Amino acid sequence: MSLWPAALGLSVLGSAGGLLLASVILFFHQDLRTRVVPWLVSYAVGTLLGAALLGLAPEALHSLEPSRALGTLLAGILTFFILEKLVLWRHCHDDHECSVHPATATLVIVGDAVHTFVDGVVIAAAVLISMPLGITTALAIIAHEVPQEAGDFAILLAAGYSRSKALILNLTSAIGGLVGAAAMLLFGSEAPSLVPYVLAFAAGNFMYVAMSDLIPTLHRGAVDSSALRQVVLIALGVLTIAGL
Repeated sequence: MSLWPAALGLSVLGSAGGLLLASVILFFHQDLRTRVVPWLVSYAVGTLLGAALLGLAPEALHSLEPSRALGTLLAGILTFFILEKLVLWRHCHDDHECSVHPATATLVIVGDAVHTFVDGVVIAAAVLISMPLGITTALAIIAHEVPQEAGDFAILLAAGYSRSKALILNLTSAIGGLVGAAAMLLFGSEAPSLVPYVLAFAAGNFMYVAMSDLIPTLHRGAVDSSALRQVVLIALGVLTIAGL
């Protein structure tokens, strides 16, 4: 039971931390916001790849045969590709990237709820292995959530929601993180052999987001045209995970 406070606390930090930071960024001047959010996208690439390849995947390989661990990682990549095709998993990093239509606000909230549920499961599974892994996983999730939530906030505001209502709706969806963490703690304690599979699956999730969503955006120059700055920030994200 002693793991519960840590796992639930980190899940709240992962789900709501990025959201609250994103809400602060929205109060920045437009010029400053358009500079800061792209930097966070590059940093998020480094933290996601670092957490996947230096933290989650090695831990999964420690407990599973390589074919099982890498097969589960591959299943994670394919699963999130399918979810994105079904519009259950969506990413939006600025208000110019996603069109606004009547269904968009609903998709933002539903997508965030799914997102935070999975984040909670991943963080709790990492905590069941070790506290340092749980912390690095939560940090990677926060780094990714900040630019994503900033984009989602912009979409809700463009759809006519006030800042306070947009914040409340997003915080409500963050409850999914607690539900996901609690579910993982319950099932993980009952069937600890499932935890390495969850870690490998999560590594596929992190790699998919970084390599199919964020990196192509950087290549297009849609959020930041400075290649040197992108490389430096990606490396900083990797070093952050490696140093914890």
